[in-house]
Amino acid sequence: MSSKIRIKLKSYDYNLVDKSAEKIVKTVKATGSVVSGPIPLPTHKRIFTVNRSTFVNKKSREQFQLSSFNRLIDIYSSTAKTVDALMKLELPSGVDVEIKVLN
Repeated sequence: MSSKIRIKLKSYDYNLVDKSAEKIVKTVKATGSVVSGPIPLPTHKRIFTVNRSTFVNKKSREQFQLSSFNRLIDIYSSTAKTVDALMKLELPSGVDVEIKVLN
């Protein structure tokens, strides 16, 4: 097989992303493949400004921030054993995993 696999992890909690990346790296290294990463990608911050009151006090506002944390993992010289190990891996429900197979 010997292709390159790119895994992107995305979550709103940085602890979940780091633990998931650590699990993936451990399982891939156990199968004998070469791992590059986890590489932290820039944090995407969304800031929302909301009025505190509905009618009066226009200048009184409240701000909320929603941060999404991203990690990138590249796997080189992967085998069928590596892919099977990744398929059986249990990750937390708050983590979005995107897997691409590159040639």
